[in-house]
Amino acid sequence: MFFAPSFRRPSVIVSLFLLAALVALVTLVSGCGGKKEAPAPAAGAPAATIGVSLLTRTHPFYQDLEQGLRDGAKEHRYELLVQAGEFDVAKQKDQIENFIVRKVDAIIVSPCDSRSIGTTIAAANAAGIPVFTADIAVLDESVKVVCHVASDNVAGGQLAAQAVAKALGDHGKVAIIDHPEVESVIQRVSGFEAELASAHPDVKVVAKLSGKGVKDMAFRTAEDILQAHPDLDAIFGINDDTALGAVAAVEKAGRQGRVTIIGFDAVPEARQAIADGKIAADVIQQPLEIGKRTIGAVADYLAGAQVPPRVLIPCQLYTR
Repeated sequence: MFFAPSFRRPSVIVSLFLLAALVALVTLVSGCGGKKEAPAPAAGAPAATIGVSLLTRTHPFYQDLEQGLRDGAKEHRYELLVQAGEFDVAKQKDQIENFIVRKVDAIIVSPCDSRSIGTTIAAANAAGIPVFTADIAVLDESVKVVCHVASDNVAGGQLAAQAVAKALGDHGKVAIIDHPEVESVIQRVSGFEAELASAHPDVKVVAKLSGKGVKDMAFRTAEDILQAHPDLDAIFGINDDTALGAVAAVEKAGRQGRVTIIGFDAVPEARQAIADGKIAADVIQQPLEIGKRTIGAVADYLAGAQVPPRVLIPCQLYTR
C-alpha cells in the first residue's frame, strides 16, 4: 500500500512554505525595529526648506541681502520662503508663526523690532526649529538664536563719526536721526557716540531723534532738528533713507553746504548724492556677503557642525 508516502509529501511542502514565511516575517520585523535612516531627498527635491522674514524687501540693502541668501540657497539646494514684515512687527510675527506651522527646517529673520520679536522666536524654539538672524539681532536674552550674521555696526558707527569729525575739522554740533527699535541701529549709534566721546570731544551731539528709518519721517525729523538748532553743523543718518530725507530737509531750509550729512549703506541713490556733494560720506556694508554667510551658518548647523554665535562682516567708508 502506498497511502503513507502520498500524505507525507504534501506535509513537507507545507512545512517548508511556513518556514519560509516565518523567516520573511522575522526579517521584516528586525528591519523595522532598528534605527531608521532619514530618507535622502528625492531627485530634484530641496534638501531643506528655510523660512525667511526680512525687515523689508523695498530697500536696496535688503534686496542685495535677499540675493545673497538665494545664491547660498542655490548652492545647498535649499528652498527659500521669503517674506518681509515691512517695518511691521505684528505682520512679521504672523509670518514666523506660519513658518512654524509649516514645520520648516530653519528660520532666518531680520527683526522689525529687536525686543518684541522675542515671543515668536520663543515659539520657534519650543517647536524645535533653529533660528538665525541676518543684519538685525534679537535683544530678548531668554530666547535662543543659533547664529547672528551682520555688519560690524559698532565699527561702522565709528567710521561715520570719524567722517563727521574730519568734515567739521574736529569741532562742531551734530544731530543723530535714529531708529532705536532696531538692534543694528543701536550698535551704529553706540559706535558713533563712543568714537566722538573718546577721540573727538569737541564734536558734540546736540540732538538724537527717531526718523523710523524711512525717508518721509526722517525728513520731518530733520526739519524739527534744523529749526531747533540753527547753528547745527552735521547730521548722521542711520541709513540712507534717513540721510536722503535729511538732504531734502536741508535743501528746503536753504542750508545746503552748511550742514554736513553722513549716511549708512551707500545705496545707488546715496552714491549719486555723494557724487553731487549733497552727502559727505556713507558707511558701506556687504549685504550679499551677509546673505551668503547666513545660509552657510544654516548649512553647517543642519550638517551637525559647530556654528559661531556671531559672524561680523567689516564695513568701509564710501566718499567722493
